[in-house]
Amino acid sequence: MRKSTSYLWLMTLRYSLTLALFALLTAILFAVAAMVPHARAGERPVVVAELFTSQGCSSCPPAEAFLNDLADRPDVIALEFHVDYWDYIGWEDPFAKKSYTDRQKQYMRALHSRYVYTPQMVIDGGQHVVGSDQMKVELAIRDRQEEKRDAAMPSLSVSKSGEGALNVSVSGDPAGRIYDLYLITYDKEHRTEVQRGENRGLTLVNRNVVRDAILVRQWMGEAFNQEIPVEKFTDAGGWVVMLQQAGHGPIAAAQQILW
Repeated sequence: MRKSTSYLWLMTLRYSLTLALFALLTAILFAVAAMVPHARAGERPVVVAELFTSQGCSSCPPAEAFLNDLADRPDVIALEFHVDYWDYIGWEDPFAKKSYTDRQKQYMRALHSRYVYTPQMVIDGGQHVVGSDQMKVELAIRDRQEEKRDAAMPSLSVSKSGEGALNVSVSGDPAGRIYDLYLITYDKEHRTEVQRGENRGLTLVNRNVVRDAILVRQWMGEAFNQEIPVEKFTDAGGWVVMLQQAGHGPIAAAQQILW
């Protein structure tokens, strides 16, 4: 009886130790998983939504109102690029630039579209949809976020550095690709009473209106950390630093800074 009792006690102790060790290992694995940023539940990668619009376009105000809502989301960087090809019909858009029309045409070629149009929303440089079609825009944003969550992307870090400068660093594997690093400045909000053209009599609210889009440099994987002076843009509503595949391809990373 004593031998049987001792054996039973030993087996019980061994079983208890095994359970304790398993519980400890499980706790460690959960702790490590919690420390990995991409493992956090509900995390949404940031996506850039570029709306190509014009104050001379009668179908654009609903898209601009929708972009206003997107600008409040932490997972979306919303930008308005005003094109100039509607200026001839009676109202010259005060925020339009030919360079923004050129950017839209470059997207047309990169995304194999047959023509440019307004309102057009380009999602993270990889897909275009009608800017007022909220369902399609939301689906495009979600699809891009899922793609980014699962892919290995170069990383971008931006911070304020003293007066009138941003400290920018880029790291990661470019996978043989060339990337363009952009500095974009925008105004927070404008209200415009339109006197002529298709939107005559309307007061248009435009938010995150792009004022400058500057190509800072190209990046091919080398160590990069430098200050970018922004003194002449100190009256801007905000800045966006964006890493985009050369040739107006997909946007790998972007960060928004408010001064």
